[in-house]
Amino acid sequence: MLAIRKYEKEADFKIISRDEYVDFLFTHLGEYGDPKADINKCLDYAFSNQKSEGGFALGAFYKDQLVGALVINHTGMSGYIPDHILVYVAVDKQYRGRGFGQQIIEAAFAHCPGDVKLHVEYDNPAKKLYERIGFQSKYAEMRYNKNRT
Repeated sequence: MLAIRKYEKEADFKIISRDEYVDFLFTHLGEYGDPKADINKCLDYAFSNQKSEGGFALGAFYKDQLVGALVINHTGMSGYIPDHILVYVAVDKQYRGRGFGQQIIEAAFAHCPGDVKLHVEYDNPAKKLYERIGFQSKYAEMRYNKNRT
C-alpha cells in the first residue's frame, strides 16, 4: 500500500531530508527534469507565505521507501488560468506501471480546491498517464528566448 505524505513547509521533511527529496526528483525526472537549483526554487515557492505564492509537495512511500514525488505550485491567478500548476511528478523507474503515478496525482487533487494545469513535452511517455487521468490539451505553449544564439 502506498503512503502519501504532504509537505507544506521545510519542517515537514522528517523521514527524508529536502536534499534527498530534490535528489529523487532530479534522478527520476531524467531527461524531462530540471537542474537541482530549479527544483529547489520550485520548493521555495511552494513553501512561501508570500501573497500569490505557495503550494505543497507530496512524497509517496512504498514499504518505507520514497517511490514517488510531486510538487504543486499555486498560480494566484484563479479565474483566467488554473489555480494550480503541477510542476513536477516522478516515480522511481523500478516502481512504474503499478499505478503509483496516478495515485500521487489524484492525492494532489484532493489538496487543490481549483483547477490544475501542467506542462508536458509531447514525447514524454507520462503524457498518456495525464490523459488517462483527465488532463486535456487546451493550448500549445510557445516561448520566446531573448538569449537565444
